[in-house]
Amino acid sequence: MWTVSSWSRYAAIGILGVMTSKRLPEWVPAVGHQLHLTGIHFDAIRLRGVRGEAVLQHLGTLTEGEPGPVVREIAGARWTYFLIPPGSSKEYDWPPGARCFGPAARDQYVGIPAPDGNTYPLSWRCGAPREGEFVDVELLYGLVMAQLAPE
Repeated sequence: MWTVSSWSRYAAIGILGVMTSKRLPEWVPAVGHQLHLTGIHFDAIRLRGVRGEAVLQHLGTLTEGEPGPVVREIAGARWTYFLIPPGSSKEYDWPPGARCFGPAARDQYVGIPAPDGNTYPLSWRCGAPREGEFVDVELLYGLVMAQLAPE
C-alpha cells in the first residue's frame, strides 16, 4: 500500500537523480565519435601539442578545474580543440598557430567523442560538456595570445 511517506521517498530520489544527472548536448554522440559541422552547435579553436596542453592547464587553473568542453586528439599532431559558443570565433583575431573552426566560406568539421567507451583517437579532456556549456572565449583568447602572439 502506498502512503505519503513512501511516495515522498521515491519522489525525492527521482528529483535528486534529475538534479545530479548531466544532460548532454544533442551533438555529443552516445557511442564512438562523429564529425560535426562547426558554426552551428559550436565553434572550435585548435592548438597543436604542448601549446594546447599549456593553454588548457592555465585555463583549468583560472576556472578552478572547470574549463568547459575540450576535445583532445591523442594521435598524430595531438591537437587540442577548445569548443566555444557558435559564431564567437569571428569576434577575435586569432594569432598564427591557433586555427579557428567557425562559420566559414567552406565547411569545417570537428570530431566529437562520446562521453565514455572507445572513442580513440579522440577524448574529452575534462569530461563531456553539459548542455549550453562552452569554454569562455574571452579568457581563452587572452591565454592563446599570451602563448602564441609575438612580443
